[in-house]
Formats: sequence, structure tokens, C-alpha cells
Amino acid sequence: MKAALLNKPAPVGTNPLALTEIEKPTPGPGEILIRVSHCGVCRTDLHVVEGELPRRKSPVIPGHQVVGTIESFGADSKSAANAEHKFKVGDRVGVAWLHHTDGTCQYCRTGAENLCDQPTFTGYSVDGGYAEYVVADENFVYAIPASFSDQQAAPLLCAGIIGFRSLRLADVKAGDRLGFYGFGAAAHLAIQVALHWKAEVYALTRDERHRRLAMELGAKWAGDTFDTPPQPLDAAIVFAPAGEIVPAALKILRKGGSLVLGGIHMSPIPSFDYDLLYQERVVRSVANNTRKDGQDFLRIAAEIPIQSHVKIFPLEEANRALNSLKSDAIEGAAVIQICEG
Repeated sequence: MKAALLNKPAPVGTNPLALTEIEKPTPGPGEILIRVSHCGVCRTDLHVVEGELPRRKSPVIPGHQVVGTIESFGADSKSAANAEHKFKVGDRVGVAWLHHTDGTCQYCRTGAENLCDQPTFTGYSVDGGYAEYVVADENFVYAIPASFSDQQAAPLLCAGIIGFRSLRLADVKAGDRLGFYGFGAAAHLAIQVALHWKAEVYALTRDERHRRLAMELGAKWAGDTFDTPPQPLDAAIVFAPAGEIVPAALKILRKGGSLVLGGIHMSPIPSFDYDLLYQERVVRSVANNTRKDGQDFLRIAAEIPIQSHVKIFPLEEANRALNSLKSDAIEGAAVIQICEG
């Protein structure tokens, strides 16, 4: 099969992904083989490719917003023998960042599998979706709502799910004033959920094109990253991986407000006066996602229905997609098309 392979981490400007012919993977027990149609491009892919996250597998095929169809089941798979199973060959499914959890640690036992002690991650510790085929744990894939095309569905599987989890952790309610720092793939989906929940959204981003998109999607106000919104915010979510945003965001929160950091990697957070945190303001991170996050989000996304703004790249241009993402040249989400779907 064809795959965009990362042999070793390097700056994306050096075009480190190599289009390569490699052996098609074989699913093991409990796994499914998926023929990939589209794969979303995520900022986490940048962190993997550039080595900002510690190496887990090398070489590795990145990509963890995968949409495709089931081609086969692994040996001893329950799906192969059980007609009552929710999936069958030919079904359209999605693969997200969380590939597998141990199911036995204290976090898995208490419903917090996103904090599992022994997790594996798609496109990081196992091969991902920048390829014609991918293997996934059948218990960790999602049914794709029929209302979404493959290219529309791809960004939902990480940008969408993580944005949704961020909204939940921010405890967004009707009438809340909610700030988004950065307005890329995750924010342009999360705003649609926030508005569905009757919140007011304030977008803070350095790119004028992204501010325009925010307003087109229904933001009440849009300004530069370090501008001050016209009113204090009840909550804010930082999607940009820039630590210097944290003190600025705390400054514009009301008493008791919540600041949620939505990325897996962030540059160092500068020191700041305790006064910014005082009055019961809260700062918390988002780590991965649970399967329930994904299931709940996909259901709500179909109800709204969410519209993904996507820019399509062929697999041969995976490096260009990553470079475009790094330079903030994507309005919405970048998606790699592997085959027609």
C-alpha cells in the first residue's frame, strides 16, 4: 500500500514525510482492517512529525482522524463470528486518537479512560491514517453518521471530539460568554456546538481570515489574540499551542471563570501574578478523549448538523498539508484524500 511515512522527526519545512510503498497491515485478534478514504490533518500530527512529543514508534505513519470502510476482521474477532455485532464488512467507520486502553488501571475502571496508564494512540504509538489502509481496535472505532460525507467527517474525529470535551470541561451553559483562543480546525467546529447550546462566542486569533470565519459562523465578537473583549468572559478555551496566552486569558475571565487548555502540547507558560488566578478562577488541561466523548459528540454533530470547512490535499501532498497548517494557511481543517469516498 501507499503511505506517507515519517522515518524520523524533523521540521515540517524539510518535508520529512516520505511517500512509500509498504506492506498492507494485517489485523490481529479484536482488530479490523480499514480501507482509508480520508484522514484529517491535526496540529498533534505536527507535534509528532517535528518531535515535540517523545517518540513512541519509529518509523511511523501519522494521522488520527481516519474515515474509511471495513475490509476485514482479524482472526478470532468477535465481529467475524457474531452477526449481532454493530459492525460488518463494508461499514463506514472512523478512527480517532485513542487507539486502545488497558481497561484495568484505576482510570479505566472509573470511566476516565482518557487518562489510562498504558494507552496507545493512532498515528503516534501505532500507525495511522496517512495511508491506504489502517488497522484499528474494533472496540475503539466509531460509526459515522450517514449525513456526513467522508471529507466532512474526518475533522470531527479529533478536532471535533477534543473541542467537544473542552466545552464540557469549561461547563458551558446557555447565556455564557465563551472565548476561543485560536480559530482553526477545533474552534470552527466547537463554535457550532457552543451556539447550539445558546452560548455567546468571542474569538481571539492573530489571523484576520480566521476572525472573518468566526464572525461568519456566528461569533458575537472577534479580535486579535491579545485584545480585550467588550465584556469579561465566563470561560475560555485555548486551542493555540502558545503558553503566553494563558496569563492574557486569565486576565479577561470573570471571578470563578474557567480556562481550558485544549492541546496536547504547549510552549512554556510564563509566570504570572497570583491575582490573575485568585477569585476562584480555574485552569485545567484536556487530555485525549473517552469513547463516550466521541459517541456523544458525533450524535450532537449530526443533530445540529455541524458543517466542516475543509481544504483537501492528496496523499502525495501530505507535507504541504502540514506546512499549510503550521503557517495558519488553512481556514477550517485540512483533510488528506486517500481514495474516493
